[in-house]
Amino acid sequence: MQINGQIEFTITEKTSDHVTAEMPIQAGILNPFGTVHAGATLWFADVTATVLVLESFDATEGMKGFPLAINLNAHLTGNSKKGIFHAQAKYVKRGKSVSIVRTTVTDNNGRLVAEVTTSHVPSA
Repeated sequence: MQINGQIEFTITEKTSDHVTAEMPIQAGILNPFGTVHAGATLWFADVTATVLVLESFDATEGMKGFPLAINLNAHLTGNSKKGIFHAQAKYVKRGKSVSIVRTTVTDNNGRLVAEVTTSHVPSA
């Protein structure tokens, strides 16, 4: 059995203390029930947090200092079948060795879909 999927998102705002992004709900991220797969929601939150921790750097393969996630805690509180998911990542702790980010994902109506906290360390 072969399964294909595609996740797309857009960074809509990036400052030194927060990042916002949007992910359209489309066929490639839906589970068999027709709602967004939990993995797609977590991926969206994690990548949004990573963009925040990257600060002004562009990610490149094998780059030194890429913020590796070492812990992820998620509360999935809702879901949707259509529309756009919105993510906002903000620092809980901004550090040189460990940074902690809280990312909220909401639907078009502002309803909480997920609250995800990630911890990141710079790669060597």
